[in-house]
Formats: sequence, structure tokens, C-alpha cells
Amino acid sequence: MRNRDNDPRKSRLKGGFARRDARNENRPPHGRPGADDRPPRRDHEFKQERPKQDSRPDFKRDRSSRPDRPFKKKAWRPQARDPNGPVILYGWHSVKAALENPARRFHRLLATENALHRLSETGMTLPITPKLAKPEEIEALVGPDAVHQGILAEADPLASPDIDDLEPRGLVLVLDHITDPHNVGAILRSAAAFAVEAVIITSRHSPEQTGVLAKAASAALEHVPIVTVPNLARALGALQDKNIFVVGLDSSGEADLATVPLRAPLALVIGAEGKGLRQLTRTTCDVVARIALPGVIKSLNVSNATALALYVASERIKAIQ
Repeated sequence: MRNRDNDPRKSRLKGGFARRDARNENRPPHGRPGADDRPPRRDHEFKQERPKQDSRPDFKRDRSSRPDRPFKKKAWRPQARDPNGPVILYGWHSVKAALENPARRFHRLLATENALHRLSETGMTLPITPKLAKPEEIEALVGPDAVHQGILAEADPLASPDIDDLEPRGLVLVLDHITDPHNVGAILRSAAAFAVEAVIITSRHSPEQTGVLAKAASAALEHVPIVTVPNLARALGALQDKNIFVVGLDSSGEADLATVPLRAPLALVIGAEGKGLRQLTRTTCDVVARIALPGVIKSLNVSNATALALYVASERIKAIQ
């Protein structure tokens, strides 16, 4: 059995500790020369003095001391609306035409002082008593970017005629999945200008006949019947059964609209901007035509293209008659 007192490893350890102690004998306290001559350390001398609570700015009470931050305005969102409920009409021409339409049923009419004075100058008999409102009240309903001109009406939507009841003698417009309310409103305005007898849209993928659309259409919403159908291809078939010539408009059409032998009654089918006519719609049409443009750009905004097509078609029909 090994004697632990004679263990060389232990002796080495002892020698190591002895040498370490010898090195530390002459070392001053705290490991620094002359450290024992210094006065004892006082911790409070090394602490930075904090300012008193009263000297600090009170951020809760003194808002002027806060850094300037840009005010982020909350985005406006329209109120949820029942699809079968009342629609909102705003803008002078839209509301005035609606007030003159006996088919409209109103729920309320809001007008600023200037708008009320303007209404009284027209001399019309109002179907509902207007309520005086501030511009901010109307803006809260239509949004800060809407040009409401100080007048807003809430009314029931106009009834949609049945496609079987249509007996057109001139022009009919058919919109194939055009969803932008500004474009549809502008198309309705052109339709009213060219005496279009009806505009056919689908119950899905079409904008509601309220707000922005009514404003873009100006007064046309009250003058052009809008026929809503569940299936566009079947609706085109129903028009063809009435001996209505159906012409689709597309930038890739095989014929120039100005050279197509048009006849009345005529239905012009307009496709969505960018997408054009859907395949089933295209194959249902009697002819698919394009508008030949002489310039570098060969396509137009859908509302502008519709206005040009209406002009070409109405002139051709007029020449035949």
C-alpha cells in the first residue's frame, strides 16, 4: 500500500503551494503597490448622483417635452352594408337625378347649408325632408377622399328588369366581369349619352350600384336600366333568341369593328381590362371584333374603348336605317 506522506505527487503539490505563498508574501494588499496607504473605499463616492424626481420632465403631464412624432391618421373603412339593403348616393348630379326619379324610395337625405340652399333654388318637390348636416358627418359615411359636394342620400336600390322582358330596338351593353366601380360608372355615363337601352351585368364579379359607382356614373344610374343575370353565356343566348346581333369586343378580335356589318338590335359585349373576354363568352358571341387604332398604343382603358365602340356602332346603325 502506498504511503500517502511519501507520495511524490503530494510533495510536488506542497512545493507548488509553498512557492506560490512565497511569491505572494511581498505583494501589497489589493494587488497594487501602495494600496494599503489609501483610505478605505467608500462605495457611495463611486456612485453617480441621480437627478431628483422633480428635475426630470414629467412625460405624463408635460407633452411639450415629448419628441415630435408624425401623426399617423387611421385609415377610413366603409361601414359593412347589407347587399339587399339601402345604397348610398352622394354628389350633386347623382343625388339630384335620384330625387327626380319616382322609382327611388329614400330613407334619409343629408345636406349641408349650401347644398340645402342649392336644392331650394331648383324648385323641385323633394320626396323626403332633408336633414341639415355638417361636411364632417357626410365625410364619415363616404370617406375623406369622396367628393360629396355636401349632399348624401340613402335609398333602396333600383329594381333589376328581367332579361326576358327586354325588347331592344337599338343598342344593349353587356359587361363581362368588369369589377372596377369607376370603370363601370364611366361606362354607364357613356351608355346614357349614346341612348343604350340596357346594361347587362352578372350578379357576381360586378360592383355594387352605390357610392363610387353612382358618383362616377353621374346621373346615368337613374336613366339606364341595369339587368343582373346569374349566367352571362345563357343571357347572351337569350338575346340571340330575340334576334339580337351579339358582337364581342376584344383587342385580339379577328375583324375590325368599323368593317363588321352591324345591324340593330345590337348587343356589344365588353371584356375586363387586361383579361378581355372569357372563353365561354367569346365562343357564344356571333362575332368578336377589335377597335383598330392607328397609333402606337393598340389598347385603351375599358371605359374609353366602350365609348369609342358605342360611337362606331351607333353611327353604323344610323347609316343603315
